Amino acid sequence: MEPWSGLCCIGAVALYLLSRRTARDVDFLESVTRVDHLKDLESTVLLPSIVAVSATVGSETPIKSEHSGILSVILQETAEQQFLKRNWKFSWVQDTALMLPVCKEVPWFLDDGTGRVIVEGARSGIGFALTAGGEVFEKPEPSSLVSGTLDFLRGLEMLGIRRVERVLPVGTRLTVVGQTIKDGVGDVRIQKPDQGPFYVSPVPLDQLISNVGKWSRRFKKASMGLAIVGVILISKPVIKYILVKTGDLLERRRQRLLKKRVVDAAAKRKKLVDAAAKREERVTSKDLENGTSRDGDEHDRCVVCHERKCDAAFVPCGHMCCCLTCALKLLGKPCPLCRERGIRILKIYRN
Repeated sequence: MEPWSGLCCIGAVALYLLSRRTARDVDFLESVTRVDHLKDLESTVLLPSIVAVSATVGSETPIKSEHSGILSVILQETAEQQFLKRNWKFSWVQDTALMLPVCKEVPWFLDDGTGRVIVEGARSGIGFALTAGGEVFEKPEPSSLVSGTLDFLRGLEMLGIRRVERVLPVGTRLTVVGQTIKDGVGDVRIQKPDQGPFYVSPVPLDQLISNVGKWSRRFKKASMGLAIVGVILISKPVIKYILVKTGDLLERRRQRLLKKRVVDAAAKRKKLVDAAAKREERVTSKDLENGTSRDGDEHDRCVVCHERKCDAAFVPCGHMCCCLTCALKLLGKPCPLCRERGIRILKIYRN
């Protein structure tokens, strides 16, 4: 997670800086002087200054495309050599090799019908793009027997060369935002400013400002999203550590409370046991003083009427479990305890 969090933070910083830069570009584009007519450039605009002009591309000596016949001021030709080569399985596969591009450019200007301004260094401008021109595929010329044999032994078979032309045609309408200066012969030129961006775009200035503003807002939102993701990834181990420590703290607190409850319960139980023991001692001592036991009254009750004390014994079993009144009623009947027939009743005197 740590490498990803670092990459997210770095990406967030880069996107934030890019959003700040594009926001500054929007302010720059809104603050430039707009020139509606190039004829007024020298009279109304103090040179050198930052201006925005929109006009069509023109040139005194345009370049004619060899394959498409388009007249242009900038011509870039890229070539790609295509061939077959033998791989490690001894089967033929197609491959390509790029050749050095060729670029041609002639002096050109922007013309709106009222005046001209020469453009310099347009290819380094932001938004500059060439349109597709012609595209041809040149087959290789028949090779000699020796060169063909050498190519076969090297595992190569030439298919041809694919050439693609990209041009800036004459008559294309461009919007250029840059610094205007006057050269030694009195011509007005527009070039990359010493400070600030240099825009060469086919879209109008208002649309250009809108597009740059949209990209600035997108970069800002993307930077905020990456920053949030990076903070989450960075803080995840910290949050996990805090949760673990908090869990340990709560567990120790629970153990302390449980131990305290156990100790309090034991102390309370001991207190209750001591109190019960003291009551037992008091009852026992009182019974000893009165000549009875704690449970004497209950055990001395007649098992028949449960009202009077036992004061009669059955003969011959000798059980004293009834009062004299109830025992006389049971005379000649079985003893309530052992079921042996009692033939006599003895009156028992306790004192």
